[in-house]
Parts: sequence; structure tokens; C-alpha cells
Amino acid sequence: MAPRGPEQEECEGLLQQWREEGSSQVLSTASEGPLVDKGLAQSSLALLMDNPGEENAASEDKWSSRQLSDLRAAENLDEPFPEMLGEEPLPEVEGPMWAAIPMQTDPQYADCAVLPVGALATEQWEEDPAVLAWSIAPEPVPREEAPIWPFEGLGQLQPPPMEIPYHEILWREWEDFSTQPDAQGLKAGDGPQFQFTLMSYNILAQDLMQQSSELYLHCHPDILNWNYRFMNLMQEFQHWDPDILCLQEVQEDHYWEQLEPSLRMMGFTCFYKRRTGCKTDGCAVCYKPTRFRLLCASPVEYFRPGLELLNRDNVGLVLLLQPLVPEGLGQVSVAPLCVANTHILYNPRRGDVKLAQMAILLAEVDKVARLSDGSHCPIILCGDLNSVPDSPLYNFIRDGELQYHGMPAWKVSGQEDFSHQLYQRKLQAPLWPSSLGITDCCQYVSSCHPKRSERRKYGRDFLLRFRFCGIACQRPVGLVLMEGVTDTKPERPAGWAESVFEEDTSELEPASSRTVGTIQHCLHLTSVYTHFLPQRGRPEVTTMPLGLGMTVDYIFFSAESCENGNRTDHRLYPDGTLKLLGRLSLLSEEILWAANGLPNPFCSSDHLCLLASFGMEVTAP
Repeated sequence: MAPRGPEQEECEGLLQQWREEGSSQVLSTASEGPLVDKGLAQSSLALLMDNPGEENAASEDKWSSRQLSDLRAAENLDEPFPEMLGEEPLPEVEGPMWAAIPMQTDPQYADCAVLPVGALATEQWEEDPAVLAWSIAPEPVPREEAPIWPFEGLGQLQPPPMEIPYHEILWREWEDFSTQPDAQGLKAGDGPQFQFTLMSYNILAQDLMQQSSELYLHCHPDILNWNYRFMNLMQEFQHWDPDILCLQEVQEDHYWEQLEPSLRMMGFTCFYKRRTGCKTDGCAVCYKPTRFRLLCASPVEYFRPGLELLNRDNVGLVLLLQPLVPEGLGQVSVAPLCVANTHILYNPRRGDVKLAQMAILLAEVDKVARLSDGSHCPIILCGDLNSVPDSPLYNFIRDGELQYHGMPAWKVSGQEDFSHQLYQRKLQAPLWPSSLGITDCCQYVSSCHPKRSERRKYGRDFLLRFRFCGIACQRPVGLVLMEGVTDTKPERPAGWAESVFEEDTSELEPASSRTVGTIQHCLHLTSVYTHFLPQRGRPEVTTMPLGLGMTVDYIFFSAESCENGNRTDHRLYPDGTLKLLGRLSLLSEEILWAANGLPNPFCSSDHLCLLASFGMEVTAP
């Protein structure tokens, strides 16, 4: 036998050390945790025996590093490998549950967006199946404890099953009212009608979204991309195909470069009003020239230089449209239609600003919609009013009157409750100065003066009467006394009355004087939506900021509601007014939670669109 060299002795010493210490460590690990196949230990031993001639340091480093890697791999395994080299696996030892959980190679949704991760997962699977294809089985976690909503302190709902598409979760039904009788017992379809649909939609300006990115942390970046959102919005417009389209938060460059050309190709004529100042978004009203003819368009700016109450850059847009009756109906006519679109200030603390902006819009609508006999043509007022249902601002639009004096400013919109704060801004009368030119009845001062049928004509005899009027017979103070000139007093001719006929100036006063602490309007508006879902027992929701659902978008239309017993049914109208034929149902907060809020891959705005169908009576000339 050849004498042992120092390298071989060192190798045998390491082998003996491994047999005494290394094997016991592996077995102890197997008893405490997952099982380890004996093939792993033999692979380390074979590696040591195959390289006896290497240097001492190199051999020790190589052996120890491989052994450590094998032991680490053993700790990460979910289940023992199958039989290796024909040997039987060790008996099972009680320990934590292990299971084979392959990576999901084609997820249907990832962060509410379909992402191309399947190919990446497949490549990693082929490279290292021991790492990717196996993992420790997670313990059952109660569904209510699995966080899916990124905002702390808010309720959470579980996402829908992955096999349910978004368009089924967010399915909205069409509610048809055309078969319901009106106040006279007639159905909406009886007699000729001019029918049309109107959509109001806050489409979320890209600039505003990027400025408030903390509101959209729950969204995958891909669904916030403007090109993706633009295609979704256009598909939504094409699907519902409204005759009139009222948009808010329309970014100016996107409007001129993409929205307006696309809508023009769809058959719309568009009007746009950008917000004042340095703002980049605004409002747009689009209509189909095949259904309507434009009579006038009035952009409305709420900013007034020098008035602290009106120093915001919000705007509105008012159009007067003439419906075009089909030729088959003969010589018939339809009343004009006034359409107003606006986006009111958001700030929940400044209810005084919201009321002043709404008063300006109502005054403009009153001017545009007023007919020659003093009445108003049918009116539709829609937009994002940043106020919740049954708030003072909402009730003012619906009821036509609001007593505001002493009311906390935050209470006007009802968006948030600031009653706990020590200092609260309260509304004082008058709400706006008279220099604004708008009365407390939300009318321009010039509109309150009755129109004179003809100019007053003054004759010579009437003018001569002023020679002997009382003021003419009084000697002015400081008048220089000149004998024969300023010291004489005219004598009233015999037969002339003591008092001279004076013009009645009462008609120069406003039609109604200002009532302290109260504002009014006479447009008789009511809401298309009831703001409650009876089948679900939940309120309707049009937006969901920070996971809190609320209604801030509305479509109001002019119709006098009729009393029906002890309740008021807003779908019963007298003849000759605008009739609501149908509407697109809204969703509840729970449904939007299940779809991961707004925006999502199906709805590309943080608001839901509102859609309603109307009918206008066709009358003979």
C-alpha cells in the first residue's frame, strides 16, 4: 500500500468529520422539517471522492460550498424528490404540510389588468423547476382578512372569481319608462314624439390624474395610460351612441388632437370651453347635426376679477338646440331644447363658491331658454356638481329655493363633515354683491325688466309742463341774485294742475326684490335618477374617490312633478313638457369594490357615465 500523502489524509479526515457531524445535521433537519432524500447526501460524498488530488483549501471550499447549497435547497423543497438511483424514499415524518403548487402561467387578471407574464413564468419554470414549481402550501387565511384594497381604515371586499369578466360584474341595465302612464293616463308612446338620448360623463383628464396620483394607487399603470383609456372611452361612446354628449374634465390637447376628430367622424358637432387661468381641461357639448340644429352657444365663465367669492376657474357651456323633425311627420314643430353642462368647484369647504357658480349658470340658462311669452323651453342641466343628493345645493336645484343665511359653508355640498372644527365659515347675506348683475332669483338684472312694446313719445305740451313743476319753482342755493333774471318766479297758468304728471318708474325696479338670506330660481328641474337602488337596498354611486362611493354627477331636466297620493312621482308629467323615457342604471358601492374601484380595465374613468332617453311632444304649427 502506498504511503498516504497529506492531501489524502486531509481528505479522509474531512470524510470522517462529515460522517460524524454532517449526517446527523441532515437527519435532524429531516426530523424537524421537510424530508431530505438520501441522494442529496450521496451527491456531496461523490463529489468529494472524485476530486482527491486538489489542493487542501480548494477542496475544502468546494466541498463545503456544495454541501451548503444542497442543504439550503433541501430547506426550500415542498415535497421529497421522487426516487433517485433506484433507492426507496425515507418514511414520512410528521411536520408542516407540503404541497406542489405550480406557478400560474397565464393569470386572467393581475392588479386588475391582463399582463403578459405567462411567457416569463414558463421560461423561469424551465430554468429552475425546483424553485418555481414547488413552494410551501400556505395555511388557510380567512377571506375577509386578505387585503385587496390599498387604503387603510376602509372596508374591504373580496375580488370576484377570476372566471367572471369585468363587463359582467359592471353590467348596467336599461330602465324603460316609456310604457308607464303619465298624469293623464296616457302612455309616452301615444302620439308623435321627438325622442333622443343624452349622456353626461366626467372622463378624467390625464393631467388631473397625474397630479393626484395617490388616488389611483389601486390601479395598474397600464390601465391608466391615456391611449388605453382613450380607446375604452371611444368604445363606450360608440356602444351607447347618444344624440347629445356632455363631457367634463376634457383635456384641451387631447380634445383637439384625438377626441374632437374621432367624435366628428362619429357624426358629432362639438363645442369646447377650457377652464380659465392656467387650467388644461374644460367642458364639451357634442350633438348630432342630423338630429338638432344649433340656435346659439353660450360659454360661461365663473371667474370674476376682483371678487374673492368668484376667483375660481370653473366653467360651463349652454347650448340652445332646435330638434329636427323627420319629413314624414308633415308640418309639425318641436320646442327648442336648452342643454347646460358644467363642472362645479370641488373644494368641500367652499359651499359659498359653489352656490355663486350655480347662480351664474342658472342665470345664463334662464336667459337662453326664455321664450317671448316669458316662459322657458325644455331644459336639461347636467354635469359634475361635486355635491351629494339631498345636500342644500342639490335641494336648491330641485326645489328652486334655499335659505342659506348662517349655514356653514361645508354643509352646502355635503361631501365631508367639518362640524368638529372650531372655526367654520358661515354664509352671510347677501351671498354675492349686486355688482355681479344677478338677482336672488338667479336672473340677470336686465332680464327682470319687462320689455316695452314701443318707445314712449313726448309731445311739446308734456315738456312745457316741467316749466312750472315744483322743483323748477324753487330757487337754488347759491344762485347769484340778478334783478329781473334770477329774482323772478314763474307763475303757474290758470287751469294747470298743482302736480305735474310724472312718469311711473315702478317698472324700472326688478321684478322681485332681494329677500335677505334666500335664493330662488323658476326653472322647475328634477333629477333623472332617484339615487337609490331598491333591488339592492343601497344608494347609487357615480364615483369612488379613495374607496368611498358617492353620487356627484347628475342629469336634471325641466318637468313639473305631479302629486300622486302621499308621494311625488317624478316620472308623471303634465302635457307639453320634457318626458323621461328611460335611463341607464347606476351601480352600488359594493359592486364597484368587487371590480377594484374606478378606474378599472373596463371603465377608464373615475366616474360612471349617465345616460337618459327623453321625449318631446310634436305639435302642429
